[in-house]
Amino acid sequence: MYTLGQGAAEVVVSNGIALVRSDRGGQITYHGPGQIVLYALVDLGRRGIKVKQFVSILEQAVIDLLDQGERRPGAPGVYVGGAKIAALGIRVTRGRSYHGLALNVDMDLSPYSAIDPCGFPGLRVTQTKDLGIEKTRDELEASLARNLISRIENA
Repeated sequence: MYTLGQGAAEVVVSNGIALVRSDRGGQITYHGPGQIVLYALVDLGRRGIKVKQFVSILEQAVIDLLDQGERRPGAPGVYVGGAKIAALGIRVTRGRSYHGLALNVDMDLSPYSAIDPCGFPGLRVTQTKDLGIEKTRDELEASLARNLISRIENA
């Protein structure tokens, strides 16, 4: 399915994949089999974590997992070789975060060609499989969760 964040303009996609409006931040992205979708439900206020710091924590948890990657100012997520591998879309209400991130692991990337991923025309996307990372989705998922918990606890 495609999810449209609060910043997304109306989109017309004629490939039969559902469009779902969401109250998360960001634009449009695709979610499908072979992707890790992590919902980060955190009481940021209680932990003294600011929103920008939380975005950085999410990104760094992925960068640590991959042992590579970079951030782009004004374009939350994680990029490898100019291609986006992890999309972020959060919402914070009364100091509490929900929604989170999507990491492409081993999936059909073709649905991205019907959209401007995260609102950026021509943005390439990639996945861990194409980077030669041989860990399974379950292994990556467990490691990502541990990385995120550690970063939150040490913030």
